[in-house]
Amino acid sequence: LMGRREALRAVHFPKDGEELKRARYRLAFSELYLIQCGLLLIKKQSQQTRLGIRHQPNGKLVKAVLSGLPFTLTHDQQQAWQEIYRDMERTVPMRRLVQGDVGSGKTVIAMLALVKTVASGWQGAMMAPTEILAAQHYENLSAKLAPLGIRVGYLSGHLTPRERREMHEAIARHEVDIVIGTHALIQDDVHFARLGLVITDEQHRFGIAQRAALEKKGAHVPDVLVMTATPIPRTMTLTVYGDLDVSLIRELPPGRQPIRTFVRRPDRRPLIYQYVRSQIEAGRQAYVVCPLIEMNEESDLPSAEEVYDELRYGIFRGIPCGLVHGKLAPAEKERVMQDFYADKIKLLVSTTVIEVGVNVPNASIMVIEHAERFGLAQLHQLRGRIGRGSYASYCILVSEGKTENARERLRIMATVSDGFKLAEEDLRLRGPGQFFGSMQHGLPDLKIARVPEDIAILLEAHKAAEATLTSQGDLDFIRPILVLQYKERFQHIMEN
Repeated sequence: LMGRREALRAVHFPKDGEELKRARYRLAFSELYLIQCGLLLIKKQSQQTRLGIRHQPNGKLVKAVLSGLPFTLTHDQQQAWQEIYRDMERTVPMRRLVQGDVGSGKTVIAMLALVKTVASGWQGAMMAPTEILAAQHYENLSAKLAPLGIRVGYLSGHLTPRERREMHEAIARHEVDIVIGTHALIQDDVHFARLGLVITDEQHRFGIAQRAALEKKGAHVPDVLVMTATPIPRTMTLTVYGDLDVSLIRELPPGRQPIRTFVRRPDRRPLIYQYVRSQIEAGRQAYVVCPLIEMNEESDLPSAEEVYDELRYGIFRGIPCGLVHGKLAPAEKERVMQDFYADKIKLLVSTTVIEVGVNVPNASIMVIEHAERFGLAQLHQLRGRIGRGSYASYCILVSEGKTENARERLRIMATVSDGFKLAEEDLRLRGPGQFFGSMQHGLPDLKIARVPEDIAILLEAHKAAEATLTSQGDLDFIRPILVLQYKERFQHIMEN
Protein backbone atom coordinates (compact mmCIF):
# COMPACT_ATOMS: atom_id res chain seq x y z
CA LEU A 1 0.00 0.00 0.00
CA MET A 2 1.04 3.58 -0.66
CA GLY A 3 2.09 5.47 2.52
CA ARG A 4 -0.69 7.48 4.22
CA ARG A 5 0.97 10.90 3.80
CA GLU A 6 1.75 10.17 0.16
CA ALA A 7 -1.85 8.97 -0.40
CA LEU A 8 -3.33 12.14 1.14
CA ARG A 9 -1.17 14.28 -1.17
CA ALA A 10 -1.88 12.17 -4.24
CA VAL A 11 -5.65 12.08 -3.71
CA HIS A 12 -5.70 15.92 -3.89
CA PHE A 13 -2.85 16.48 -6.39
CA PRO A 14 -2.42 13.28 -8.41
CA LYS A 15 0.26 13.13 -11.13
CA ASP A 16 -2.04 10.94 -13.24
CA GLY A 17 -5.14 8.76 -13.06
CA GLU A 18 -3.15 5.71 -11.97
CA GLU A 19 -1.68 7.50 -8.93
CA LEU A 20 -5.15 8.80 -7.97
CA LYS A 21 -6.52 5.28 -8.14
CA ARG A 22 -3.73 3.91 -5.91
CA ALA A 23 -4.15 6.75 -3.42
CA ARG A 24 -7.90 6.29 -3.19
CA TYR A 25 -7.48 2.53 -2.75
CA ARG A 26 -5.04 3.14 0.13
CA LEU A 27 -7.38 5.52 1.97
CA ALA A 28 -10.55 3.47 1.36
CA PHE A 29 -8.74 0.31 2.45
CA SER A 30 -7.50 1.79 5.73
CA GLU A 31 -10.96 3.15 6.53
CA LEU A 32 -12.72 -0.18 5.90
CA TYR A 33 -9.91 -2.09 7.59
CA LEU A 34 -10.26 -0.09 10.82
CA ILE A 35 -14.04 -0.60 10.92
CA GLN A 36 -13.57 -4.33 10.32
CA CYS A 37 -10.94 -4.48 13.09
CA GLY A 38 -13.37 -2.75 15.45
CA LEU A 39 -16.27 -5.07 14.64
CA LEU A 40 -14.15 -8.23 14.77
CA LEU A 41 -12.64 -7.09 18.06
CA ILE A 42 -16.14 -6.77 19.56
CA LYS A 43 -16.85 -10.31 18.38
CA LYS A 44 -13.51 -11.69 19.59
CA GLN A 45 -13.88 -10.12 23.03
CA SER A 46 -17.36 -11.43 23.62
CA GLN A 47 -16.48 -14.88 22.30
CA GLN A 48 -12.98 -15.58 23.53
CA THR A 49 -12.09 -13.50 26.54
CA ARG A 50 -15.33 -14.31 28.36
CA LEU A 51 -16.72 -17.78 28.84
CA GLY A 52 -20.25 -18.18 27.56
CA ILE A 53 -23.13 -20.37 28.65
CA ARG A 54 -23.32 -23.93 27.38
CA HIS A 55 -26.99 -24.76 26.88
CA GLN A 56 -28.19 -28.34 27.10
CA PRO A 57 -29.23 -30.25 23.94
CA ASN A 58 -32.86 -29.83 22.90
CA GLY A 59 -35.07 -31.72 25.32
CA LYS A 60 -38.77 -32.34 26.02
CA LEU A 61 -39.73 -28.66 26.37
CA VAL A 62 -38.32 -27.60 22.98
CA LYS A 63 -39.85 -30.70 21.34
CA ALA A 64 -43.23 -29.92 22.95
CA VAL A 65 -43.18 -26.40 21.49
CA LEU A 66 -42.14 -27.67 18.04
CA SER A 67 -44.81 -30.36 17.97
CA GLY A 68 -47.44 -27.88 19.19
CA LEU A 69 -46.89 -25.51 16.24
CA PRO A 70 -49.85 -25.45 13.84
CA PHE A 71 -47.42 -25.59 10.88
CA THR A 72 -44.12 -27.15 9.87
CA LEU A 73 -41.04 -24.92 9.82
CA THR A 74 -39.89 -23.93 6.32
CA HIS A 75 -36.48 -25.14 5.15
CA ASP A 76 -34.94 -21.71 5.89
CA GLN A 77 -36.47 -21.62 9.38
CA GLN A 78 -35.14 -25.11 10.11
CA GLN A 79 -31.69 -24.08 8.88
CA ALA A 80 -31.68 -20.90 11.04
CA TRP A 81 -32.91 -22.84 14.09
CA GLN A 82 -30.19 -25.45 13.62
CA GLU A 83 -27.48 -22.76 13.44
CA ILE A 84 -28.87 -21.09 16.58
CA TYR A 85 -29.19 -24.17 18.78
CA ARG A 86 -25.72 -25.38 17.78
CA ASP A 87 -24.33 -21.96 18.75
CA MET A 88 -26.20 -22.13 22.07
CA GLU A 89 -24.74 -25.55 22.87
CA ARG A 90 -21.16 -24.24 22.60
CA THR A 91 -19.29 -22.47 25.41
CA VAL A 92 -18.41 -19.60 23.03
CA PRO A 93 -21.13 -16.92 23.40
CA MET A 94 -23.51 -16.85 20.44
CA ARG A 95 -23.65 -13.60 18.46
CA ARG A 96 -26.04 -14.23 15.59
CA LEU A 97 -28.19 -12.11 13.30
CA VAL A 98 -31.37 -13.60 11.85
CA GLN A 99 -32.22 -11.66 8.75
CA GLY A 100 -35.66 -12.49 7.41
CA ASP A 101 -38.04 -10.74 5.09
CA VAL A 102 -41.23 -9.20 6.48
CA GLY A 103 -43.50 -12.06 7.61
CA SER A 104 -40.92 -14.82 7.12
CA GLY A 105 -41.49 -16.22 10.64
CA LYS A 106 -38.51 -14.99 12.67
CA THR A 107 -40.59 -14.79 15.88
CA VAL A 108 -41.10 -18.58 15.96
CA ILE A 109 -37.32 -19.05 15.85
CA ALA A 110 -36.91 -16.51 18.68
CA MET A 111 -39.51 -18.37 20.73
CA LEU A 112 -37.68 -21.70 20.30
CA ALA A 113 -34.39 -20.11 21.40
CA LEU A 114 -36.07 -18.60 24.49
CA VAL A 115 -37.61 -21.98 25.39
CA LYS A 116 -34.20 -23.64 25.00
CA THR A 117 -32.58 -21.22 27.46
CA VAL A 118 -35.42 -21.74 29.97
CA ALA A 119 -35.13 -25.55 29.63
CA SER A 120 -31.44 -25.22 30.55
CA GLY A 121 -32.32 -23.30 33.74
CA TRP A 122 -31.64 -19.76 32.47
CA GLN A 123 -33.75 -16.65 31.80
CA GLY A 124 -34.40 -15.08 28.41
CA ALA A 125 -34.95 -11.41 27.52
CA MET A 126 -36.44 -10.01 24.32
CA MET A 127 -36.29 -6.28 23.53
CA ALA A 128 -38.61 -4.73 20.93
CA PRO A 129 -38.43 -1.11 19.68
CA THR A 130 -42.05 -0.12 20.38
CA GLU A 131 -44.53 -0.70 23.20
CA ILE A 132 -47.11 -2.15 20.84
CA LEU A 133 -44.69 -4.65 19.31
CA ALA A 134 -43.40 -5.67 22.75
CA ALA A 135 -47.00 -6.11 24.00
CA GLN A 136 -47.84 -8.22 20.97
CA HIS A 137 -44.80 -10.47 21.46
CA TYR A 138 -45.81 -10.80 25.12
CA GLU A 139 -49.39 -11.82 24.31
CA ASN A 140 -48.32 -14.35 21.67
CA LEU A 141 -45.58 -15.94 23.77
CA SER A 142 -47.71 -16.05 26.96
CA ALA A 143 -50.55 -17.81 25.13
CA LYS A 144 -48.19 -20.48 23.73
CA LEU A 145 -45.80 -20.95 26.66
CA ALA A 146 -47.87 -20.48 29.85
CA PRO A 147 -49.59 -23.90 29.35
CA LEU A 148 -46.09 -25.45 29.42
CA GLY A 149 -45.38 -23.85 32.81
CA ILE A 150 -43.06 -21.16 31.41
CA ARG A 151 -43.47 -17.81 33.22
CA VAL A 152 -43.47 -14.86 30.82
CA GLY A 153 -43.20 -11.27 32.13
CA TYR A 154 -43.66 -7.85 30.51
CA LEU A 155 -41.67 -4.70 31.24
CA SER A 156 -42.33 -1.29 29.69
CA GLY A 157 -42.27 2.39 30.56
CA HIS A 158 -46.06 2.33 30.76
CA LEU A 159 -46.27 0.16 33.85
CA THR A 160 -47.11 1.91 37.12
CA PRO A 161 -44.14 2.36 39.52
CA ARG A 162 -45.55 -0.44 41.68
CA GLU A 163 -46.00 -2.86 38.73
CA ARG A 164 -42.49 -2.06 37.54
CA ARG A 165 -40.99 -2.62 41.01
CA GLU A 166 -42.78 -5.96 41.33
CA MET A 167 -41.54 -7.06 37.90
CA HIS A 168 -37.96 -6.00 38.76
CA GLU A 169 -38.14 -8.10 41.95
CA ALA A 170 -39.59 -11.10 40.09
CA ILE A 171 -36.78 -10.90 37.49
CA ALA A 172 -34.08 -10.65 40.17
CA ARG A 173 -35.55 -13.63 42.09
CA HIS A 174 -35.93 -15.78 38.94
CA GLU A 175 -39.70 -15.87 39.38
CA VAL A 176 -39.97 -14.97 35.68
CA ASP A 177 -38.39 -17.13 32.96
CA ILE A 178 -38.79 -14.86 29.93
CA VAL A 179 -39.08 -11.07 29.98
CA ILE A 180 -40.43 -9.19 26.97
CA GLY A 181 -39.98 -5.42 26.96
CA THR A 182 -38.88 -2.15 25.41
CA HIS A 183 -35.86 0.00 26.27
CA ALA A 184 -37.11 -0.39 29.89
CA LEU A 185 -35.13 -3.68 29.91
CA ILE A 186 -31.80 -1.82 29.81
CA GLN A 187 -32.50 0.59 32.70
CA ASP A 188 -29.97 0.44 35.55
CA ASP A 189 -32.42 -0.99 38.08
CA VAL A 190 -33.13 -4.18 36.07
CA HIS A 191 -31.10 -7.18 37.32
CA PHE A 192 -31.51 -10.75 36.11
CA ALA A 193 -30.88 -13.78 38.34
CA ARG A 194 -29.59 -15.97 35.50
CA LEU A 195 -29.68 -14.27 32.10
CA GLY A 196 -28.88 -16.83 29.41
CA LEU A 197 -30.20 -15.34 26.16
CA VAL A 198 -30.77 -11.80 24.89
CA ILE A 199 -32.86 -11.16 21.75
CA THR A 200 -33.24 -7.75 20.13
CA ASP A 201 -35.99 -7.38 17.55
CA GLU A 202 -35.59 -4.91 14.66
CA GLN A 203 -31.91 -4.39 15.38
CA HIS A 204 -31.54 -1.28 13.19
CA ARG A 205 -33.68 0.59 15.73
CA PHE A 206 -31.10 -0.06 18.47
CA GLY A 207 -27.47 1.06 18.45
CA ILE A 208 -24.57 -1.27 19.25
CA ALA A 209 -24.30 0.40 22.71
CA GLN A 210 -27.93 -0.45 23.60
CA ARG A 211 -27.39 -4.03 22.57
CA ALA A 212 -24.26 -4.16 24.73
CA ALA A 213 -26.15 -2.68 27.72
CA LEU A 214 -28.67 -5.53 27.64
CA GLU A 215 -25.89 -8.13 27.32
CA LYS A 216 -24.33 -6.88 30.57
CA LYS A 217 -27.48 -7.52 32.63
CA GLY A 218 -26.38 -10.92 33.85
CA ALA A 219 -23.39 -12.30 35.78
CA HIS A 220 -22.49 -14.56 32.82
CA VAL A 221 -22.06 -13.64 29.17
CA PRO A 222 -25.45 -14.41 27.60
CA ASP A 223 -26.00 -15.69 24.08
CA VAL A 224 -27.13 -12.90 21.77
CA LEU A 225 -29.67 -13.17 18.95
CA VAL A 226 -30.47 -10.16 16.81
CA MET A 227 -33.45 -10.10 14.42
CA THR A 228 -34.16 -7.73 11.56
CA ALA A 229 -36.79 -7.61 8.84
CA THR A 230 -34.73 -5.08 6.88
CA PRO A 231 -33.12 -7.14 4.12
CA ILE A 232 -29.54 -6.10 3.46
CA PRO A 233 -27.55 -7.28 0.43
CA ARG A 234 -25.28 -10.11 1.52
CA THR A 235 -22.09 -8.20 0.80
CA MET A 236 -23.14 -5.34 3.06
CA THR A 237 -23.85 -7.43 6.14
CA LEU A 238 -20.07 -7.59 6.60
CA THR A 239 -19.97 -3.85 7.07
CA VAL A 240 -23.17 -3.28 8.98
CA TYR A 241 -23.15 -6.40 11.14
CA GLY A 242 -19.50 -7.43 10.98
CA ASP A 243 -19.53 -8.52 14.61
CA LEU A 244 -22.30 -11.08 14.06
CA ASP A 245 -22.75 -14.44 12.31
CA VAL A 246 -25.68 -14.30 9.87
CA SER A 247 -28.65 -16.64 9.30
CA LEU A 248 -31.02 -15.89 6.41
CA ILE A 249 -34.73 -16.71 6.16
CA ARG A 250 -35.88 -16.01 2.62
CA GLU A 251 -38.93 -18.25 2.18
CA LEU A 252 -42.34 -17.13 3.36
CA PRO A 253 -44.38 -19.66 5.36
CA PRO A 254 -47.09 -21.49 3.37
CA GLY A 255 -50.51 -19.88 3.54
CA ARG A 256 -49.21 -16.31 3.43
CA GLN A 257 -51.19 -14.45 0.76
CA PRO A 258 -49.16 -12.70 -1.94
CA ILE A 259 -49.70 -8.92 -1.85
CA ARG A 260 -50.75 -7.52 -5.21
CA THR A 261 -49.23 -4.07 -5.74
CA PHE A 262 -50.52 -1.42 -8.14
CA VAL A 263 -49.28 2.05 -9.12
CA ARG A 264 -52.07 4.59 -9.77
CA ARG A 265 -52.15 8.30 -10.60
CA PRO A 266 -53.74 10.80 -8.14
CA ASP A 267 -56.75 11.35 -10.43
CA ARG A 268 -57.85 7.78 -9.58
CA ARG A 269 -58.15 8.54 -5.83
CA PRO A 270 -62.01 8.60 -5.73
CA LEU A 271 -62.12 5.12 -7.30
CA ILE A 272 -59.33 3.83 -5.06
CA TYR A 273 -61.06 4.97 -1.87
CA GLN A 274 -64.41 3.66 -3.08
CA TYR A 275 -62.76 0.26 -3.40
CA VAL A 276 -61.16 0.58 0.08
CA ARG A 277 -64.58 1.36 1.54
CA SER A 278 -66.07 -1.75 -0.09
CA GLN A 279 -63.27 -3.86 1.46
CA ILE A 280 -63.95 -2.39 4.92
CA GLU A 281 -67.69 -3.06 4.51
CA ALA A 282 -66.77 -6.66 3.67
CA GLY A 283 -65.12 -6.88 7.11
CA ARG A 284 -61.50 -5.97 6.35
CA GLN A 285 -59.31 -3.14 7.74
CA ALA A 286 -57.12 -0.68 5.83
CA TYR A 287 -54.08 1.59 6.18
CA VAL A 288 -53.53 4.93 4.44
CA VAL A 289 -49.91 6.12 4.67
CA CYS A 290 -48.79 9.73 4.11
CA PRO A 291 -45.26 11.18 3.99
CA LEU A 292 -45.97 14.29 6.12
CA ILE A 293 -47.55 14.72 9.57
CA GLU A 294 -48.92 18.26 9.28
CA MET A 295 -49.24 21.09 6.77
CA ASN A 296 -45.90 22.46 5.65
CA GLU A 297 -45.35 25.82 3.94
CA GLU A 298 -42.51 24.47 1.79
CA SER A 299 -44.54 21.54 0.52
CA ASP A 300 -47.80 21.25 -1.33
CA LEU A 301 -48.22 17.60 -0.28
CA PRO A 302 -51.35 16.84 1.74
CA SER A 303 -50.38 15.91 5.32
CA ALA A 304 -51.59 12.92 7.33
CA GLU A 305 -53.79 15.27 9.37
CA GLU A 306 -55.43 16.75 6.24
CA VAL A 307 -55.94 13.33 4.62
CA TYR A 308 -57.45 12.02 7.86
CA ASP A 309 -59.95 14.88 8.06
CA GLU A 310 -60.78 14.64 4.34
CA LEU A 311 -61.45 10.89 4.53
CA ARG A 312 -63.39 10.64 7.79
CA TYR A 313 -65.72 13.52 6.92
CA GLY A 314 -65.95 12.43 3.28
CA ILE A 315 -66.03 8.98 1.72
CA PHE A 316 -65.45 7.16 5.05
CA ARG A 317 -68.15 9.00 6.99
CA GLY A 318 -69.69 6.56 9.47
CA ILE A 319 -66.64 4.29 9.52
CA PRO A 320 -64.34 4.38 12.61
CA CYS A 321 -61.09 6.06 11.52
CA GLY A 322 -57.86 6.66 13.46
CA LEU A 323 -54.76 8.83 13.01
CA VAL A 324 -51.26 7.94 14.22
CA HIS A 325 -47.96 9.78 13.72
CA GLY A 326 -44.64 10.43 15.43
CA LYS A 327 -45.68 13.66 17.14
CA LEU A 328 -48.49 12.06 19.13
CA ALA A 329 -47.81 11.40 22.81
CA PRO A 330 -46.66 7.76 23.17
CA ALA A 331 -49.74 6.86 25.23
CA GLU A 332 -52.09 8.28 22.57
CA LYS A 333 -50.20 6.52 19.76
CA GLU A 334 -50.39 3.30 21.73
CA ARG A 335 -54.13 3.69 22.30
CA VAL A 336 -54.86 4.25 18.59
CA MET A 337 -52.71 1.29 17.52
CA GLN A 338 -54.34 -0.89 20.17
CA ASP A 339 -57.82 0.08 18.91
CA PHE A 340 -56.78 -0.78 15.35
CA TYR A 341 -55.36 -4.09 16.54
CA ALA A 342 -58.64 -4.79 18.39
CA ASP A 343 -60.68 -4.00 15.21
CA LYS A 344 -62.34 -0.94 16.83
CA ILE A 345 -60.73 1.27 14.16
CA LYS A 346 -61.34 0.18 10.56
CA LEU A 347 -59.23 2.75 8.66
CA LEU A 348 -55.88 3.89 10.04
CA VAL A 349 -54.27 7.02 8.56
CA SER A 350 -50.60 7.04 9.43
CA THR A 351 -47.08 8.24 8.70
CA THR A 352 -44.24 5.72 8.59
CA VAL A 353 -44.51 5.04 12.36
CA ILE A 354 -46.27 1.78 11.44
CA GLU A 355 -43.20 0.62 9.48
CA VAL A 356 -42.00 -1.57 12.35
CA GLY A 357 -45.15 -2.83 13.62
CA VAL A 358 -48.16 -4.62 14.66
CA ASN A 359 -49.46 -7.83 13.25
CA VAL A 360 -53.09 -7.18 12.23
CA PRO A 361 -54.15 -10.23 10.14
CA ASN A 362 -57.46 -8.54 9.26
CA ALA A 363 -55.76 -5.56 7.53
CA SER A 364 -55.69 -6.46 3.85
CA ILE A 365 -55.39 -3.16 2.01
CA MET A 366 -52.93 -0.26 2.07
CA VAL A 367 -52.92 3.00 0.15
CA ILE A 368 -49.60 4.89 0.12
CA GLU A 369 -50.04 8.55 -0.85
CA HIS A 370 -47.14 10.21 -2.75
CA ALA A 371 -45.34 6.89 -2.86
CA GLU A 372 -42.45 8.49 -4.79
CA ARG A 373 -41.36 10.10 -1.49
CA PHE A 374 -40.33 6.74 0.00
CA GLY A 375 -37.34 4.52 -0.69
CA LEU A 376 -37.88 0.94 -1.85
CA ALA A 377 -36.83 -0.59 1.48
CA GLN A 378 -39.29 1.63 3.33
CA LEU A 379 -42.13 0.90 0.90
CA HIS A 380 -41.45 -2.81 1.35
CA GLN A 381 -41.51 -2.51 5.16
CA LEU A 382 -44.82 -0.63 4.96
CA ARG A 383 -46.33 -3.13 2.55
CA GLY A 384 -45.36 -5.90 4.97
CA ARG A 385 -48.03 -4.65 7.41
CA ILE A 386 -50.69 -6.30 5.23
CA GLY A 387 -50.96 -9.82 3.81
CA ARG A 388 -50.65 -11.31 7.29
CA GLY A 389 -53.97 -13.14 7.29
CA SER A 390 -55.75 -15.48 4.93
CA TYR A 391 -57.29 -12.69 2.81
CA ALA A 392 -56.15 -11.47 -0.60
CA SER A 393 -54.21 -8.24 0.04
CA TYR A 394 -53.66 -5.14 -2.06
CA CYS A 395 -51.14 -2.30 -1.87
CA ILE A 396 -51.94 0.78 -3.98
CA LEU A 397 -49.12 3.26 -4.60
CA VAL A 398 -50.56 6.68 -5.48
CA SER A 399 -48.02 8.81 -7.35
CA GLU A 400 -47.57 11.21 -10.23
CA GLY A 401 -44.07 9.80 -10.67
CA LYS A 402 -42.64 12.91 -12.31
CA THR A 403 -39.01 11.71 -12.55
CA GLU A 404 -37.67 8.68 -14.36
CA ASN A 405 -36.08 7.44 -11.13
CA ALA A 406 -39.41 7.63 -9.25
CA ARG A 407 -41.24 5.77 -12.02
CA GLU A 408 -38.54 3.08 -12.10
CA ARG A 409 -38.69 2.65 -8.31
CA LEU A 410 -42.46 2.21 -8.28
CA ARG A 411 -42.35 -0.14 -11.27
CA ILE A 412 -39.88 -2.37 -9.37
CA MET A 413 -42.11 -2.18 -6.28
CA ALA A 414 -45.14 -3.37 -8.26
CA THR A 415 -43.30 -6.33 -9.80
CA VAL A 416 -40.85 -7.54 -7.10
CA SER A 417 -41.99 -8.93 -3.76
CA ASP A 418 -38.67 -10.45 -2.54
CA GLY A 419 -37.20 -8.04 0.04
CA PHE A 420 -33.62 -9.12 -0.70
CA LYS A 421 -33.98 -8.38 -4.42
CA LEU A 422 -35.57 -5.03 -3.54
CA ALA A 423 -32.64 -4.22 -1.23
CA GLU A 424 -30.20 -4.80 -4.11
CA GLU A 425 -32.30 -2.55 -6.37
CA ASP A 426 -32.58 0.09 -3.63
CA LEU A 427 -28.81 0.12 -3.33
CA ARG A 428 -28.44 0.48 -7.10
CA LEU A 429 -30.99 3.31 -7.38
CA ARG A 430 -30.33 5.35 -4.23
CA GLY A 431 -26.60 4.86 -3.91
CA PRO A 432 -24.91 3.55 -0.78
CA GLY A 433 -24.84 6.81 1.19
CA GLN A 434 -28.51 6.95 2.04
CA PHE A 435 -28.95 3.20 2.23
CA PHE A 436 -25.94 2.78 4.47
CA GLY A 437 -26.83 5.79 6.60
CA SER A 438 -30.17 4.35 7.69
CA MET A 439 -28.60 1.01 8.61
CA GLN A 440 -25.59 1.83 10.68
CA HIS A 441 -26.72 3.33 13.97
CA GLY A 442 -23.68 3.27 16.20
CA LEU A 443 -21.16 2.59 13.42
CA PRO A 444 -18.58 5.11 12.16
CA ASP A 445 -19.38 7.05 8.99
CA LEU A 446 -17.47 6.34 5.82
CA LYS A 447 -15.51 9.33 4.48
CA ILE A 448 -13.94 7.95 1.32
CA ALA A 449 -14.87 4.28 0.91
CA ARG A 450 -18.08 3.59 -0.99
CA VAL A 451 -20.18 0.50 -0.42
CA PRO A 452 -21.13 -1.44 -2.53
CA GLU A 453 -18.74 -0.13 -5.22
CA ASP A 454 -15.77 -0.90 -2.98
CA ILE A 455 -16.90 -4.42 -2.07
CA ALA A 456 -13.64 -5.87 -3.41
CA ILE A 457 -11.66 -3.56 -1.09
CA LEU A 458 -14.04 -4.40 1.80
CA LEU A 459 -13.42 -8.13 1.38
CA GLU A 460 -9.63 -7.53 1.31
CA ALA A 461 -9.93 -5.34 4.41
CA HIS A 462 -12.01 -8.01 6.16
CA LYS A 463 -9.33 -10.63 5.44
CA ALA A 464 -6.58 -8.29 6.67
CA ALA A 465 -8.54 -7.51 9.85
CA GLU A 466 -8.99 -11.23 10.54
CA ALA A 467 -5.22 -11.71 10.17
CA THR A 468 -4.55 -8.76 12.52
CA LEU A 469 -6.73 -10.28 15.21
CA THR A 470 -4.74 -13.53 15.20
CA SER A 471 -1.51 -11.66 16.09
CA GLN A 472 -1.24 -10.15 19.58
CA GLY A 473 1.50 -7.73 18.40
CA ASP A 474 -0.67 -6.41 15.54
CA LEU A 475 -3.66 -6.18 17.88
CA ASP A 476 -1.71 -4.15 20.46
CA PHE A 477 -0.62 -1.83 17.64
CA ILE A 478 -4.13 -1.30 16.19
CA ARG A 479 -6.10 -0.91 19.45
CA PRO A 480 -4.92 2.66 20.33
CA ILE A 481 -5.53 3.70 16.70
CA LEU A 482 -9.14 2.51 16.99
CA VAL A 483 -9.52 4.50 20.22
CA LEU A 484 -8.17 7.64 18.53
CA GLN A 485 -10.15 7.18 15.34
CA TYR A 486 -13.57 6.27 16.73
CA LYS A 487 -13.54 7.33 20.39
CA GLU A 488 -16.93 6.49 21.92
CA ARG A 489 -18.24 4.81 18.74
CA PHE A 490 -16.38 1.66 19.68
CA GLN A 491 -16.02 2.61 23.33
CA HIS A 492 -17.24 -0.67 24.74
CA ILE A 493 -14.55 -2.56 22.79
CA MET A 494 -12.04 -0.95 25.13
CA GLU A 495 -13.90 -1.59 28.37
CA ASN A 496 -12.31 -4.99 28.88
